[in-house]
Amino acid sequence: MPPKEVNYTFDDKELEQLKAFGEVRSHQAGDILSEEGEACVDCLITLSGESHIFVGQAADKKRVGFMERGQFAGDLTVLTGQASLSRVIMGEDGDILHIAHSQFKRLLVENSHLSDVFVRVLTARREFGRQSQNGGIIVIGENQDRHDLSIRQLLDRHGIPHTALSARTDPLAQQMMSVRGLEKSDLPAVLRGTLDPLVKPSIEELSAAFGLDLLPDEATADVAVIGAGPAGLAASVYAASEGLDVVTLDAEAPGGQAGTSSKIENYLGFPSGVSGRELAERASIQAQKFGVRLASPVSVKALSRDDDAYCLTLGDDRHLRARAIVVATGAQYRRLPIEDLERFEGRGIHYGATPMEAQLCGQQSVAVIGAGNSAGQGAVFLSETAKEVHIVYRRADIRETMSEYLVRRLEELPNVHFHPSTELKALHGVDGADEEDDHLTAVTWENSEDGSEERCDTSFIFMFVGAVPCTDWLPDTMSCDENGFLKTGDDLKDEDLEKANWPLERAPTRYETSWPRIYAVGDVRTRSVKRVASAVGEGSVVVSDIHAALSETNQL
Repeated sequence: MPPKEVNYTFDDKELEQLKAFGEVRSHQAGDILSEEGEACVDCLITLSGESHIFVGQAADKKRVGFMERGQFAGDLTVLTGQASLSRVIMGEDGDILHIAHSQFKRLLVENSHLSDVFVRVLTARREFGRQSQNGGIIVIGENQDRHDLSIRQLLDRHGIPHTALSARTDPLAQQMMSVRGLEKSDLPAVLRGTLDPLVKPSIEELSAAFGLDLLPDEATADVAVIGAGPAGLAASVYAASEGLDVVTLDAEAPGGQAGTSSKIENYLGFPSGVSGRELAERASIQAQKFGVRLASPVSVKALSRDDDAYCLTLGDDRHLRARAIVVATGAQYRRLPIEDLERFEGRGIHYGATPMEAQLCGQQSVAVIGAGNSAGQGAVFLSETAKEVHIVYRRADIRETMSEYLVRRLEELPNVHFHPSTELKALHGVDGADEEDDHLTAVTWENSEDGSEERCDTSFIFMFVGAVPCTDWLPDTMSCDENGFLKTGDDLKDEDLEKANWPLERAPTRYETSWPRIYAVGDVRTRSVKRVASAVGEGSVVVSDIHAALSETNQL
């Protein structure tokens, strides 16, 4: 069912409040108010006449709505500043209230009622666009192509509505390729309405095209949050809501590892469960509502001291300076030391079970490797579309690592099969095929108790094995435990502080690392509880420590 509230009409009193944030301009029919692909567009509120909204489709444009007095155009890009997915044209002569992006963000912080209206309606419109699939973003490629998959994952995890078409089997794809002059060698390609197609785009090119990273070089902030999973987003929301200037970076997309969870059922306040993607989208919108500058995919490759602040060197050599830093980079699923693993990544091997992957493997056999809650959630979700789901894990008893409610649910599903004391041994693919056609076709696993082997014909393996902290970019003098997780607070010993030349008389606070005003929260921290709720708690609580530390520097 589409969201109910995709429009709202401001009354005269509300319009007067809105005018304090913008400028009234007169326009004639045909005037372009905002362009498709334009970043940081104005919030456009119709005062008289009509404004019309168009979405490009192939080489044509389709009108998807019109706004009358008191109504506003746009979707979430109005709030985030990302590239607009539509064009707004004046349909009938009249007046438009233009609220510049910077003023619109001020409005969201200063007026709670108007903020609630905008956030609610813009979010509903984005969801409607995703469900209706009438937008202008089309990905033409192949399901088993890893480049095509990475493009679709990026768009999906950033909540950008798009339609995926197979160049081999979909007549519409072939028709669009003909209209746009695209050849097979140009694929995968991303069509953006009437804008030029993106041919074999890199992740960086996609990010630039959709305005996902608008952070300038030499930017500054009070707080830089590295990682936009539950811990990082919580820290971002609480820090920004308390008046701090916050920049949040993520190497992939908001949500972190939790963003790939199909359904989280034990998170407080969601009795029917919530998907990781939905939780991440809500949190990132909430953060940006309070003024957080969110940029992803953006990697960080180095950290250094810069007088009384810190300097982050990004993957493309831009620099970001901040007075305090929150490291919330989390942990990644471990890559098994098995032959041909890299060959099949993106071509049958996946590290998350989202609706996109579930659609790919409908009515087929799949295998889930792992015995944690993420593996259980993924197996439950995949069982709804897959023919059968095999859960393969090394332990003898899955209850040692998986919550009881998940185990019981899995035991009740007739198409789920448990394989305890079992390890993945070999991957099998198409022999002698072109590289672009190469994909996983079967796997072999071995029972460690009796040594028996079993071959399973499947083209889909979902890995949920262990956790490796994302700390390899940090300085050697910042202390980690033997597994690479960051030490904080009481876990830091005298030798850790000596190695880092700890300069303060006080000891590090509970989430502070061996470098002052650099904090670690969530899964990246040693001895943390690997749960979404605890990550959110740490991210929110750390803000009080940041405030206290920044007050110290102000007094120096």
